[in-house]
Amino acid sequence: MSYALITGGSKGIGKAIAEGLAAKKYNILLVARSENLLKENAAELEKKYGVKTDFFVADISANDSAKKIADWCTTKNYDISVLVNNAGYGLGGAFSKLSLDEQLNMMQLNMQSLVQLTYLMIPVLKKNHSQHYILNVASTAAHQAVPFLGIYSATKAFVLSFSRAIHHELKTEDISVSCLCPGPTDTYFMERAGMTNFEKAAKQAERMNMSPEAVAKIALHGLFTGKLEIIPGAVNKTGAFFSRILPKKLVENTLIRVYKP
Repeated sequence: MSYALITGGSKGIGKAIAEGLAAKKYNILLVARSENLLKENAAELEKKYGVKTDFFVADISANDSAKKIADWCTTKNYDISVLVNNAGYGLGGAFSKLSLDEQLNMMQLNMQSLVQLTYLMIPVLKKNHSQHYILNVASTAAHQAVPFLGIYSATKAFVLSFSRAIHHELKTEDISVSCLCPGPTDTYFMERAGMTNFEKAAKQAERMNMSPEAVAKIALHGLFTGKLEIIPGAVNKTGAFFSRILPKKLVENTLIRVYKP
């Protein structure tokens, strides 16, 4: 079987997607910053599913990370048919109060590194097989501006728009592109985003939380059936629908009440 390359594959949704692909007998390539977690996950997947695995330790927010990852895949001559751009994070708080450097780093990881790796991996994907898949991970935050998550929601809106565009472009090259837009998921997002004091947002997330495994199962079904946009969960689908049809000001004023620290 061919390989699947998953960024941010050490925990959360990325780890669950890697396990779902291994269950389908894809060999797995994991990329993230934590060598210990990558080693542990790779060994676990090999033992549980009998697949081949490898991993590459990288800070994907670095400007040259995408080239290093693509060069590694090429040097190792891995036969890759699935690319999952999962790596990303959020920062919660007022734009003017958060560190500018941190926000720029988030933009680099969530947008530029994703675009760079997608671009560099297209020739790798096309080397073999008749069908190839790219899954870009955005968020339900992509569907509207989110005050106090302003840069994060903007980066995910970019990922969704970019994915929708290349979905149509790459059809003729036998590459199917999907975009996953999960809502609240039982991961470390809130802690990493510095949102532990966002009481209303935390309570809402607790009510709506999905497990990474449930999100991954829906994501992979959508990916392999060629679905353009994948929104796990009925509540998230409803929210995305209303964010499109309701006045933007109404949606944003509602979100202020939820996300204001």
